[in-house]
Amino acid sequence: MKAKTVKRNWSGKTNTLSFSSVFLICIFFFLGGYFCSTLVFHSQEDENGIRPRPMTRLLEKSAKEETEYNLLRAGESGDDSITSIPFQVLSWRPRALYFPNFASSEQCKSILNMARGRLKPSALKLRKGETKESTKGIRTSSGVFISASEDKTGLLDAIEEKIARVTKIPRSHVEAFNILRYEVGQRYASHYDTFDPAVYGPQESQRMATFLLYLTDVTEGGETMFPFENGLNMDGSYDFEDCIGLRVRPRKGDGILFYSLFPNGTIDPTSLHGSCPVIKGKKWVATKWIRDQERKKSRIG
Repeated sequence: MKAKTVKRNWSGKTNTLSFSSVFLICIFFFLGGYFCSTLVFHSQEDENGIRPRPMTRLLEKSAKEETEYNLLRAGESGDDSITSIPFQVLSWRPRALYFPNFASSEQCKSILNMARGRLKPSALKLRKGETKESTKGIRTSSGVFISASEDKTGLLDAIEEKIARVTKIPRSHVEAFNILRYEVGQRYASHYDTFDPAVYGPQESQRMATFLLYLTDVTEGGETMFPFENGLNMDGSYDFEDCIGLRVRPRKGDGILFYSLFPNGTIDPTSLHGSCPVIKGKKWVATKWIRDQERKKSRIG
């Protein structure tokens, strides 16, 4: 008896069905993957509907690559290199910036030693009707003015040049360094570095910006404060003594830059600032006032 031969049906019809099935399966997986990726993508949107960029990869890539700059030819007073000085914006009202490690510990110590033994009680510019007795207690620090030209080591000259770089204001606009010392309990009540003509009379020029270089750490107290930051506490109830608002703790070698004038030359009311009382330790700071006009040579730092 002959075995029956089983013939498989390899007709075109069967082939067509198999191809259609595979095609449908591929479409199904494609649509499913697209749908899931869309959900994940939209779930990463922030509350404003802005999707985050893959910054990690970009940062990793930029950190590994060395950037070359095609510098332009500098003028007679320009630089043939790029200067990088790290900073952090602390506030826009007032405009205040923080410069970590602006000066080394050795530089701070040298500046402090220049002033030691030459300190006198800090003075206060009086308004009409005020006397030294009536303003007693507002400013209780000791200080001395030292110009960069007095320092034969060149240290103050270098610090002053660095300040000019971060402010983009020529050194011809600066005053001499005012080196200040605050001991326990000493302070400077909130005030403006500018002199309002309505209060102090006509001014030859105005202090448009202030740079503070902290020469020591302070264990407790001694913060630089801005009580009117972002327009707060300006309802007339502030007594100019409370240590409130934006407060910057002194750290050796760090610097603070803030502007007292708006770009149009008017006084920024939020630039009111002061020095909180020192509670523990001593506070030494080098102050550099910057004018909106060139200073006379005899008074330039």
